[in-house]
Amino acid sequence: MAKIATDRTTIDLFAQDKRPGRPKTNVLPRDEQLKLNKRNQVKRDRSKGLKRIEFKVSEQLYTALSEQAEQAKMTRSAYLEHILAQVLSR
Repeated sequence: MAKIATDRTTIDLFAQDKRPGRPKTNVLPRDEQLKLNKRNQVKRDRSKGLKRIEFKVSEQLYTALSEQAEQAKMTRSAYLEHILAQVLSR
């Protein structure tokens, strides 16, 4: 029987593997954890009715947005959403 990292039913096959360093808190490799976490984040966002928008801006605009968001004690994402809502409500 082959060992598969994502197979949770044969986890006892990995019990013999000894690795130095910090003990594992998750049986999945890091890249699998990241994929699973991202999938869960997308599901959470979808259930909240959120949609993703992605665009590129200059470094100057990025810095200015970051500073303004920090002054407003908001995340950059929340600040951008706030600005867009204000513009659209006019």
